[in-house]
Amino acid sequence: MTKSVTIIGAGLGGLVLARVLHIRGISAAIYEAEPSVDARSQGGQLDIHEHDGQRALAAAGLMDAFRAIIHEGGDATRALDREGNLLFDEPENGRRPEVLRGDLRRMLIASLPPGTVRWGCKLAGLRALGASRHELTFTDGSVVETELLIGADGAWSKVRPLLSDASPTYVGVSFVETYLHDADRRFSATATAVGAGGMFALEPGKGITAHREAGGVLHTYVQLMRPASWFADIDFDDAAAAKARIAAEFDGWASALTTLITESDTPPVMRAINALPIGHRWERKPGVTLLGDAAHLSPPAGDGANLAMLDGAELGEAIAAHQADVEFALTAYETAMFARSKAAAVDAHRILDICLGERAPFSLIDFLTAAR
Repeated sequence: MTKSVTIIGAGLGGLVLARVLHIRGISAAIYEAEPSVDARSQGGQLDIHEHDGQRALAAAGLMDAFRAIIHEGGDATRALDREGNLLFDEPENGRRPEVLRGDLRRMLIASLPPGTVRWGCKLAGLRALGASRHELTFTDGSVVETELLIGADGAWSKVRPLLSDASPTYVGVSFVETYLHDADRRFSATATAVGAGGMFALEPGKGITAHREAGGVLHTYVQLMRPASWFADIDFDDAAAAKARIAAEFDGWASALTTLITESDTPPVMRAINALPIGHRWERKPGVTLLGDAAHLSPPAGDGANLAMLDGAELGEAIAAHQADVEFALTAYETAMFARSKAAAVDAHRILDICLGERAPFSLIDFLTAAR
């Protein structure tokens, strides 16, 4: 293959793409705005599904390395009411093994040749040059030309405007992220409430969800269906005031649950939930495509990282299989990805309603029972 392959973004999807290309003898360069692999927290645990995430890792030849970083027991699931009473409890079954996102990312980076990821390269601008080529300018003043450009740069992708005018919009809910450390010793009632894996305590319009991570860490997302203006009135730079304001929305809930908010060892961080239109797609343009959230951002439903990795694996396999006709490869990849991501987006919006809609938490219990 003579084409230069440039990937914007060292997230899971872009890394899987580079790995699949690498083991098929095709080199790629990844440009990442973050200055290093450990520049920021990569978020919590991911359940890696057999039908997409594990398929991608198998295509990348990394299943053994993946098994070595699994958090055993992390796929246990329980649901509680506001008083802490147990409504649903399913022990781990191994079907959706859990790993920390940061561990998975480091595993993927280690599987690539040194220098594949160019850290501290923030994209400032790009333009089409014709004949499938694009010019990329970075904030340090460097300029790169490429014959194949892949936007793996997330929700606010700078590559997306080459293909689409779509932009993410707020879906009406935000998550507030907190952490408790050494929880088994310091907050035993809360640790017991969360259990061995994931815990959901939900009501219409709001919820507290938490996951046990290694070392007695409880990682929480507080979910609130509120307009963006409601969150804008909270000063998240004042951690104590922000925690008190968020906790006030759960007045009357069991202290074992609200402790996940009030006693957080880290300042609360707001994560506004945005999404691209369901069925987002674009007309084929030579030399460029998207994967992961850049292509099909949806509300979190446990599938975003899995889909991004499958996008990367399938795109890599298509390029490797059709090196003489990369446009054919991109068309084949996009055709499958558009259909898959549309179905996943429909499911993601449905799961958001299951978790926070008017029948919560019983809609979630029905869903979990049917899945079991």
